[in-house]
Amino acid sequence: MGLKLSQLTKTFQEETAVHALSAEIQAGTIFGMLGSNGAGKTTTFRMILGLIDPSAGKAEWHGERLDYRRTRLVGYLPEERGLYPKLTVKQQLHYFMKLKGMPKKTFFEEMRRWLARFQIEEYENRRVEELSKGNQQKIQFMASVLHKPELLILDEPFSGLDPVNSDMLKQAVLDLQKEGTTILFSSHQMHNVEELCDELMMLKKGNVILKGKLTDIKASYPVKRIAVRGADDLPELEGLPGVLQVHTSKLETIVQVSGAEAAERVFRRCSESTWLKKFDLQEPSLHEIFVDQMEGEEHA
Repeated sequence: MGLKLSQLTKTFQEETAVHALSAEIQAGTIFGMLGSNGAGKTTTFRMILGLIDPSAGKAEWHGERLDYRRTRLVGYLPEERGLYPKLTVKQQLHYFMKLKGMPKKTFFEEMRRWLARFQIEEYENRRVEELSKGNQQKIQFMASVLHKPELLILDEPFSGLDPVNSDMLKQAVLDLQKEGTTILFSSHQMHNVEELCDELMMLKKGNVILKGKLTDIKASYPVKRIAVRGADDLPELEGLPGVLQVHTSKLETIVQVSGAEAAERVFRRCSESTWLKKFDLQEPSLHEIFVDQMEGEEHA
């Protein structure tokens, strides 16, 4: 058992922000929640945490609703920073961990372990406002994990991080999963979702439009792209049924197709004309799936 969402719905006045969302997220897994801005991700997180009440349905962690009595079980990193700029890092984190009921001795041990891991030990007594945006994000992440929560919710955790720090945070998330933490997170950076998630859900205007294991979603999606390289020039492919686009670079030709039948036609046409050094049917990236599913949606 883990996190169970049952017909979770939230309506603000006459607008439905989340509609009948259901999912079972097994303990110890990493679950991604994707969608454009305004899709309902943050509203869903807040209902799970008990910060706002659902209009219908329910969210349960191990069979019980989360509320302030069980706050020690949960870690939450909101998309908007919730740090106090005039406090030092130590003061900030100690305050948050007191709210979680964490013993002082344990707090100092965990804080210094995480500061060392994130290579920011020298900032322990610095005010938050003196830190870079990326280091503030590290502190906010620490505030969500120092007490070793069972359930960790991360709303855009990689925001403001450069590639090195992003990889550092990504490894921390994976290590937390190995220790048994259940992790639910959202991100607009699809490559991070692909590297981290066991399962995912995609929302559009409050409705679930895609859900399941990432491997199953990719396997069931039509073939969209083929990388081809021949010993000689490739034949004309643009007019072939099912071929959507052809892009040729110095290294190879990328052919976008509508499905497996079109890919077979491309293979036959190319192999009749030249010896193929490469013919690679590539799974669609999560970025391509996301763009395809969100096609036609207006973005602010």
